[in-house]
Amino acid sequence: MNQVSAPHPIARDPRWKSFAAKDPSADGRFFIGVKTTGIYCRPSCPARTPKPQNVAFFESAEAAERAGFRPCKRCHPDRPSLWTLRGDIVAEVCRRIESAEAIPSLDALAKKAGFSPYHFHRLFKSATGMTPAAYGRAHRASRMREALTHGESVTAAIHEAGYGSASRFYETSDKVLGMKPSDYRSGGVHTEIFYSVGESSLGRILVAHTGRGICAIFLGDEPEPLIADLKRRFPKAIISEAGPDFGATVAQVVSFVEQPGRGLDLPLDLLGTNFQKRVWAALQEIPLGQTVTYADIAARIGAPRAVRAVGTACGANHVSLAVPCHRVVGTDGRLHGYRWGLDRKKELLKRERGED
Repeated sequence: MNQVSAPHPIARDPRWKSFAAKDPSADGRFFIGVKTTGIYCRPSCPARTPKPQNVAFFESAEAAERAGFRPCKRCHPDRPSLWTLRGDIVAEVCRRIESAEAIPSLDALAKKAGFSPYHFHRLFKSATGMTPAAYGRAHRASRMREALTHGESVTAAIHEAGYGSASRFYETSDKVLGMKPSDYRSGGVHTEIFYSVGESSLGRILVAHTGRGICAIFLGDEPEPLIADLKRRFPKAIISEAGPDFGATVAQVVSFVEQPGRGLDLPLDLLGTNFQKRVWAALQEIPLGQTVTYADIAARIGAPRAVRAVGTACGANHVSLAVPCHRVVGTDGRLHGYRWGLDRKKELLKRERGED
């Protein structure tokens, strides 16, 4: 009877999974030396994947070269990664959009960045999770929310945010703020939020929604603190318990906790700053069972130096599970702060990976 040989130790290394998947977000985190060719590559190299036993990992290009490996001529691991270069370009475009009185056209932005409009559109969306136009709208919305929060009148806030006219803003105010401007300014007054609390093997789960979608998913041990947290989030909203028809949605969230492979696809009502939305959009693109670092997310949104701010945005995420901040780890690969507890974070990742 034939026996199946055990996987090579390299194949069990988390870095091998990124390398085999040609993951560009892993570029710069490590390098791969191929013993049979004497060449070292970056993880995203399009060359044929070698066998695990012929691979060695290095923390830097310098370390690979000291070990006698020479740089690959296809992926040029001795040069700045394309991901980093693109991140710098996108970051500069973001600053241009943010400082402009009106949202620049796609053609103008692409020309300034040195790309065709089609290529630039794909590049920008890949890095930020948003189109340039959507980014511009989100930035104006963020400025609008900030102005209202700081007590400015609605009219003053409209002009401060860069809207050409009050009528143009009011046409989209419901999408921009998730509620009427006066309601947002006063902490969600008149906004109706309905919640229900379910129970899972990881504790209680509060799920809340507005007329637009899910606005909160909280995890905890007892329902009372979760409800109190929801009321702190929307201090002047009309908050009440949801009816039985909402039970199916809560059951869907609980089902995801128990069996993550089923997925979780819910309409979301996310309210946050422009930067937070960029981070949350990037989080939603992390595949089930995989993890990335805060630095990876910072690079993906075109702000490679904003690692600490990314961590803060993850902590401000009010829609856990649907916006999977539990899939973000420290640079050292270890699990760090999770609003709902490190034990839950560890268990969620374990279940997503199908580990016993």
